[in-house]
Amino acid sequence: MLKYVKNHMDSISGIEIYPVISLLIFFTFFVALFWWVFTAKKDYIKKMSNIPLDNQNETTL
Repeated sequence: MLKYVKNHMDSISGIEIYPVISLLIFFTFFVALFWWVFTAKKDYIKKMSNIPLDNQNETTL
């Protein structure tokens, strides 16, 4: 089965760019996430972390 897939992929021209694009998207996403985590304001992070514990905004249907 793997031999069939490999032979089929080798026959497609220009397919070697897709792993590079995937790696660039993956790398860019995690670098941006890393940057956001270290530059986020501490007050914002504290406010967001307390949302699950806040019982005052509880709504009932």
